Parts: sequence; structure tokens; C-alpha cells
Amino acid sequence: MDRDHVMLDLLAVPRALIGVVHVGALPGTPAARESLDRIVETAICEAQIYRDAGFHALMIENMHDRPYLKREVGGEIVAAMTAVGCAVRRKANLPLGVQVLAGANRAALAVAAACGASFVRVEGFVFAHVADEGLIEADAGELLRYRRAIGAGDVRVFADIKKKHASHALTSDVDLIEMVRAAEFFLADGVIVTGAATGREADAREVAAVAQAVGVPTLVGSGVTASNLSRFASADGFIVGSSVKHGGVWSNALDPARARELVRAFAALGNPAAAAPVPPRA
Repeated sequence: MDRDHVMLDLLAVPRALIGVVHVGALPGTPAARESLDRIVETAICEAQIYRDAGFHALMIENMHDRPYLKREVGGEIVAAMTAVGCAVRRKANLPLGVQVLAGANRAALAVAAACGASFVRVEGFVFAHVADEGLIEADAGELLRYRRAIGAGDVRVFADIKKKHASHALTSDVDLIEMVRAAEFFLADGVIVTGAATGREADAREVAAVAQAVGVPTLVGSGVTASNLSRFASADGFIVGSSVKHGGVWSNALDPARARELVRAFAALGNPAAAAPVPPRA
């Protein structure tokens, strides 16, 4: 698969900044306090800040729904995320991604299909790991069949590899490169490399190695800041949600000045083709 084609087709740029809207605690979750209307209004406000700063795409994520359910969430979460997604797309007019925690990949696809989103971020696509919520087993086969069944073939699947907030002792004999190659073989549209936890910096050497090993886009999924972004010049995309908040804390409000600073750092990377050549695959 041609990574440039995927990014251009999906986000209209060869390399992209993707701003994460951490949706407020949704109805039925332990921290829920606000009405859905208020949650939607806040999400729209953050989406517009990202857009005005110069981000290329957005992603909505139910980060405040902790503690998360494993794989299956209720219809109320799917409905609420769909309402948020539709409003954000309409008001911000940027390509949209969806993630539903924890590993609720089918729900994310359903939301994406309903609100016209462009991609989903999924956990546990290939191999198994032990997360905060327990054992997560691979779901690539089921997920892509579900995508076909609901007519969501245009929704791209970006898969986390060696997911953050998880133990990978079960697969300690499988290195990162073999995992990303497995994800590509199982038809992931892109792979995501992260640090150990939300806001933790990924290993720049790992990102570069992954970008060379696969033909699908490589995205950095945690710990990207204005000061370290240049270390990840080999990446095709950056999913950012913590460093652009006040104080760099994911649960705080979005800071427009930090968002603009990150965009300036991104612009300084220049031409991605020149910054990160991809060698021919054997």
C-alpha cells in the first residue's frame, strides 16, 4: 500500500497533525456530570481551536469515561459519540477519526460510519496483550468483516502496536517490527507507535524503524510536543492530545497557544518526502 496515497486520500496532505478531542464523561459513566448538549458544545469548541491553529484532522476519544469497559460499550456511548462526531464534523469541517475505549473497535467503526468519519484508531488489532482492563485478544479478522458488513469500507483502520498502558510479556519474543508487519499483512491501513502511557514520548528510533519496515503510514500516538516533534520526521502523522492542553495535562482545557506552537514546529519539518525517505521493500 502506498503511504502517500493513503494520507493524501484520507487527509489531503502527505503528513498530518491530528488533534484529539477528549470528549467529556459520557452518560452512564462514573464521572458523568454534564448534559450531552454541554459535552457536544465543549467538543466543538476544542475542534475549532485545532482547526484555527492549523491542524489537518481531528479525532474524538472517550478518554473521560474511565474506568473503561473492555471491548464492549453500551448503546448510550455509541449514540453519544455519534452525536459528538456529527457536530464536530459539521462545525469544524476537517477529516475526523474515532476511538472508543477500551478497545471497543466495533463501536468506533459504527460511530465513524454513522457520522461520516474518515478513520478509526483501534487497539488489539493483532496479537494479545494485558491492559488495565484485562486480557485483550486480537480482533483484526472480526473487525474488518464487520467493516465490510456495515458498508464502512471507506473508513481507514489505524492500529496501535504494542499499545500503551499495557503489558506485552505475552509477546515478548515478538519484536515491534514483526508486529507492524503482521498488522500490515492483516490489512491495517496504518500503524501507530506510542510511549508507555498517555503523554509519554515514543522511541524515535522505533518510529524510524517502523516507517522503513512497512508500506502503510506510520503515526506517532503519544508524547508529541513542539520541542520533540523534529525527532519523528520519519512519521507520516502525529496524534496529539496532551501537550496542547494547559500545563501539558490531557485532562485540562485545550491551550490555543500550545496548539499554534505545535503547528509551527510541524511546519519546520518541511517536505516529508525529503525528511523521511522510504527504502524499497525486499
